[in-house]
Amino acid sequence: MKIYETRTAPNPRRVRMFLAEKGIDVDYVQVDIQKGENLSPEMRAKNPLGKIPILELDDGTCIAETDAICTYFEALQPDPPLMGKTPVEKGIISMWQRQVELAFMMQVGMCFQHTTGYFKDRMVPVPEYGEQAGINAAKYLSILERRLANNEYIAGDHFSIADITAVCAIDFARVVKIRIREDHTHLQRWYDAITHRASAKA
Repeated sequence: MKIYETRTAPNPRRVRMFLAEKGIDVDYVQVDIQKGENLSPEMRAKNPLGKIPILELDDGTCIAETDAICTYFEALQPDPPLMGKTPVEKGIISMWQRQVELAFMMQVGMCFQHTTGYFKDRMVPVPEYGEQAGINAAKYLSILERRLANNEYIAGDHFSIADITAVCAIDFARVVKIRIREDHTHLQRWYDAITHRASAKA
């Protein structure tokens, strides 16, 4: 199996961290998204949206979307569990994963796309929308701060996919000057712990 990705993009990093935690090795094929290689007919045949990462299995089956790829590997190799073991754990982790992805990571992505013009050759940037997305993302850090005041990890007592999504989004947010504030002491404690994990270097 192989994964098509761009090394510097945040979503592929989420998959790499997930697999590093699992101890799973796969071949990675680099795709230059700045040049639009992800939009080629060959790549669109693998994922009609032309987005990466894409997991291609040995039989040619392709699975796109970060969460879907991680779900596949969680089912393939349940240990260590990163998406929960009990029904309650699964539900809570899925909830936080979804919220971090929509309320934070996507907002960071929209801020990047609409304020930097990085993809202006294939989309119409709306700077005002990008600025508001950045404001929304920065506000969400305060939600994580409150959550981590009483929890070691975002979804509770155990490291999970929600932590992976959050740390990748926080690191990428620096590109648009969104950072952990000095008063986010619990978030900083969590961030320091996560970035010291071996998988954070994946």
